[in-house]
Amino acid sequence: MARVLLTCELPPGGLDPLAEHEVVSRPSVLAADISDADALVCTLTDTVDAAVLAGAARLKVVANVAVGFDNIDVAAASARRIVVCNTPGVLDETTADLAFALVLAASRRTSEAEAELRSGGWRGWRLGDRPGRDVHGATLGLVGFGRIGQAVARRAEGFAMRVLHHSRHPTGRPGYVADLDELMAAADIVSLHVPLTSETRHLVDARRIGLMKPTAVLVNTARGAVVDEEALAEALHAGRIFAAGIDVYENEPSVHPRLLGAPGAVLLPHIGSASVATRLAMARLATQAVADVLAGRHPEHPVNPEVLA
Repeated sequence: MARVLLTCELPPGGLDPLAEHEVVSRPSVLAADISDADALVCTLTDTVDAAVLAGAARLKVVANVAVGFDNIDVAAASARRIVVCNTPGVLDETTADLAFALVLAASRRTSEAEAELRSGGWRGWRLGDRPGRDVHGATLGLVGFGRIGQAVARRAEGFAMRVLHHSRHPTGRPGYVADLDELMAAADIVSLHVPLTSETRHLVDARRIGLMKPTAVLVNTARGAVVDEEALAEALHAGRIFAAGIDVYENEPSVHPRLLGAPGAVLLPHIGSASVATRLAMARLATQAVADVLAGRHPEHPVNPEVLA
């Protein structure tokens, strides 16, 4: 029986693949001694760096209950022959739903309208009240065209949107734009769907925000640090873009104070994959990966498959 260290509470049924193993719950990798763990199930809020891994002589696998894995030092794990796994695929549609919800909410400024109503400030229907921007027929620019980006594109078809997309390599698909600056300038709504890497950190900075139309909307459900929050807040306060829908932040759970008070900002607490079915599927995919590695089988989604060779 192997010992599996769990850093978070999983939904009911999420631990089923580990029924044959001992599961120990510890709330924080940084604060925990993991020298006795054969496997680690963690989330993107746990920093699993070289120092943490150095104290894990028995560790065989780290399973991140997330698609992203920028919280894990994969190179350090590979050097120690530790398999790293993530949970792609199962959250694509749910995250795309949330991204499109932000497209709609930010474009129509629904958060501000609801706040006015709840505070008692609404005085009844008036022709000039809180005009938003139409989503139907607008141009949607997708930065990143992986599974989630493509799922958002499918939703946009129902709104008769013109869909452009940019990725590191040509897709051969209609709407591909090789120059990101060109896409930023052309789109009415820009939605981000890239992983966080050294190349994508602050990919959307003050200069690129400055390329956007003053009527444009920025949506981020990818990783917070893909956007320069200070630059975004400044653009919203100055009215240089119309609105933004944000689900992820540079220094979670902290949110830039100027962004909190920015007009046109629809802000959510990182709930992109937060549906009952999806969170369970993520948990089961991660724990199944652990069970597979411990049993000598190849897991479905290894980040560093060379370790298994």
